Amino acid sequence: MRALITGISGFVGSHLAEYLLEHTDWQVAGTVYGPEDNIEHLRDRLELYPAELSELETVTSIIERAKPDYIFHLAAQPLVSLSRRDPWATLANNIRLQLNILEAVARLGSTARILVVGSSEEYGLVQPDELPIKETNPLRPTSPYAVSKVAQDMLGLQYHLSHKLFTVRVRPFNHIGPRQRLGFVAPDFARQIAEAEAGLKEPVIKVGNLEPRRDFSDVRDVVRGYHAALTEGEPGEVYNLGSEQARSIGELLEGLLSMASVPLKVEQDPARRRRADVPVMVSDCSRLRARTGWRVTIPFEKSLRDVLDYWRERVGK
Repeated sequence: MRALITGISGFVGSHLAEYLLEHTDWQVAGTVYGPEDNIEHLRDRLELYPAELSELETVTSIIERAKPDYIFHLAAQPLVSLSRRDPWATLANNIRLQLNILEAVARLGSTARILVVGSSEEYGLVQPDELPIKETNPLRPTSPYAVSKVAQDMLGLQYHLSHKLFTVRVRPFNHIGPRQRLGFVAPDFARQIAEAEAGLKEPVIKVGNLEPRRDFSDVRDVVRGYHAALTEGEPGEVYNLGSEQARSIGELLEGLLSMASVPLKVEQDPARRRRADVPVMVSDCSRLRARTGWRVTIPFEKSLRDVLDYWRERVGK
């Protein structure tokens, strides 16, 4: 079997590549665009296609050459904050790339299974009586990023219905782990702590709103869920992936601070406060669990420790 991971050098893509190489006998290929540090240790085991995926002809050529049985489409603009600063760039990028993958598979007559990666951001303004969130919950997106993920999600459904493609859609909730880029709460806090420990900055951690409660899981559990969804999931179906437990941003911060080697002060920074915050987001993953048996296994504390150790190593270089 052959797998193609778009965005293989990214945060999630690199962990998925590691998982597939360790737990399957598949040949693993991937598209890369930008830094490749995350997969440097895997390079001799991967088939790589350096490419920007906005042109259908490019995507068609890659799929024709790679001949994948499974396609994990992870390449995307992932930052909510950036989508608010430049809405069209996020919409154009995320929707076009997804469309190109689906259209290329349809034109080639490929039987590849395709994982369409949405987001819990699609649910948006969830009401308290709608918790925990099921896949049937209304979608009320609150950012251009969320809208782009709704579009990807619906394109996956449309190409299943109209072209009979084997698409499986997933809506992962917040995931953390080593290699996550800045702009997300866990690496933003962890880098500040690592820099303070190294004496590179004042022992002060700047934070935004610590009250929202989110469903955090480890990226290594999430990629295991992606594999389970695509190999065992029902075509055309959509599945939540999360820990099914809500933790506040403050709890995440306290967990990291408890691991710090120096005393640190916490200061509110108005510039870090996110608009349209939903108080609580927590998943119901019973649909995926019933189909595949998947559930998270990595403790939250281990995820935090690994994130902090990753930034300690980077700061120390």
